[in-house]
Amino acid sequence: MMVLVEEERSIEEGLLELSNQSDASGCRITACVILSTFVAICGSFSFGVAIGYTSGAEIGIMKDMGLSIAEFSAFASLSTLGATFGALFSGKMAILLGRRGTMWVSDILCVIGWLCIAFAKNVLWLHFGRISSGIGIGLISYVVPVYIAEITPKHVRGTFTFSNQLLQNSGVAMVFFWGNFISWRKMALLGALPCVIQGIGLFFVPESPRWLAKVRADEELEYSLLRLRGRDADISREASEIQVMTKMLERDSKSRFSDLFQRKYRHIIVVGVGLMLIQQFSGSTAVISYTSTIFSKAGFSVTIGSTLLGIFMVPKATIGLILVDKWGRRPLLLTSACGMSITCMFIGLAFTLQKMQLLPKLTPVLTFLCVTLYIASYAVGIGGLPWIIMSEIFPMNIKVTAGTLVTLASWSSSSIVTYAFNFLFEWSTQGTFYIFGAIGGAALIFIWLLVPETKGLSLEEIQTSLTRQAQRNKSYVD
Repeated sequence: MMVLVEEERSIEEGLLELSNQSDASGCRITACVILSTFVAICGSFSFGVAIGYTSGAEIGIMKDMGLSIAEFSAFASLSTLGATFGALFSGKMAILLGRRGTMWVSDILCVIGWLCIAFAKNVLWLHFGRISSGIGIGLISYVVPVYIAEITPKHVRGTFTFSNQLLQNSGVAMVFFWGNFISWRKMALLGALPCVIQGIGLFFVPESPRWLAKVRADEELEYSLLRLRGRDADISREASEIQVMTKMLERDSKSRFSDLFQRKYRHIIVVGVGLMLIQQFSGSTAVISYTSTIFSKAGFSVTIGSTLLGIFMVPKATIGLILVDKWGRRPLLLTSACGMSITCMFIGLAFTLQKMQLLPKLTPVLTFLCVTLYIASYAVGIGGLPWIIMSEIFPMNIKVTAGTLVTLASWSSSSIVTYAFNFLFEWSTQGTFYIFGAIGGAALIFIWLLVPETKGLSLEEIQTSLTRQAQRNKSYVD
């Protein structure tokens, strides 16, 4: 036992020595990194279209297909239900097929789904298309941030991974803006286009070097790093760092579901799952999916509100993209949760005034402003950072099972919120947003106490830091 402990310590010391050595090549942002990130986030655009699709298509689909509110709520929630199913297999598929192979599978499912919706003859076509695209989105939501985090240099990893959120917002913005001018069938075709682009682009980008280390493909690992860091770069130190950490973690334990219950992983599992539950139960998916319903209930023009939101959606997400590697993860998460909580409370206040028939002209304007600020607050932090942190904190030996669990938590809770929102909104317009606001307030405490800062650290340095913290906590308990 003592020999194993000493060996582990020597490996960690060697890893820290490698990490602390200056390596200029690791700081380069090459054309290959930019291209690989762009190809990966093409799927995120389709993700965003799926999230916002029900808001832009609600009136048209209900009219053309003769759907009731309950039937349309079921249609809306089928995407998240499909994504929940996709999340069950996302981690395992990413390790068996690789990151690129998983993205190819998701592209096929999404294209089939969007085409079924675009050419739907009846409700069954709509349901099948929504489930198929949902499964693809469930795969995308896991594999895209993981792939980007594993290929980018540590000093820009947050910015590049946050571009995933930027493209999601671009997809939502497209639906909000063009949903007022084109039919729901054409919007479905636009949702399929990025998946076609990604499917072609994947032929021209390298596989994740950390996945290659996991499957013992050392020559391919070095070739991948050379493409990502530049042909003249010295990738020996980074390759060694990746291989040392991968071997240390694999010797520690294999990827089994039971590993998640080990004491040393308890903290990061709570953080990963907790952030996803906060993201969904604070109302984000419901507000984005049913923006038109909220505006209509408040008496604000759906056309004007959706168009303005579509215009401002992308600039809002750009703020988070700029700040994530300057401010860090924790400050942005705290700012985001605070903004979401306050704006939900004010939306609840606006509907309270409406119910009491006080200041009738204030409710529409206040609701629009607060929904806009809510989505802005969501976009700079809670929207994208849980996925970034998920891709950073889990070591390779549990990344499959932990990533699957976290993605499953996200989509299952999203499915619940998406389906229940219309019924909650009918029950109490103001009460719904007071609940969302209270959850946002609780999120502040959770983030402050538990979420670690990962800015500026390599994935291997993060694992070393979290491992030492777990060992200290264990010694305190013992």
